[in-house]
Amino acid sequence: MAFNGTWKVEKNENYEKFMEAMGVNIMKRKLGAHDNLKITIQQDGNKFTVKESSNFRTIDIEFTLGVSFDYSLADGTELNGSWNMEGNKLVGTFTRKDNGKVLTTYREIVGDELVQAYIYEGVEAKRIFKRA
Repeated sequence: MAFNGTWKVEKNENYEKFMEAMGVNIMKRKLGAHDNLKITIQQDGNKFTVKESSNFRTIDIEFTLGVSFDYSLADGTELNGSWNMEGNKLVGTFTRKDNGKVLTTYREIVGDELVQAYIYEGVEAKRIFKRA
């Protein structure tokens, strides 16, 4: 339940390069790097409710660990995959519907921060969140 709470993005590491690898155009990359993303996470056993709010959209996501679901990124990229717990990390493995390539995402609490890492086509990025 350590993930429970509201988290506001504080900084990005290599995020624009990651978005470029994902095929996001330059205008959306510039906007995405400054989206003021806020994530609210509520865990109840294996069930999670996540609300993502940014300058561009607000979306509610519900998932159960180990159960596949559909998800679309802010740029419209459609994915299917699931989240699992590996130790203290939430690990998401998602396959793009348009090209079959895999996006891996990790969420973990490090100190007082939520670190969300992304790996796609060998490009890794991180977004660091603080409790709001």
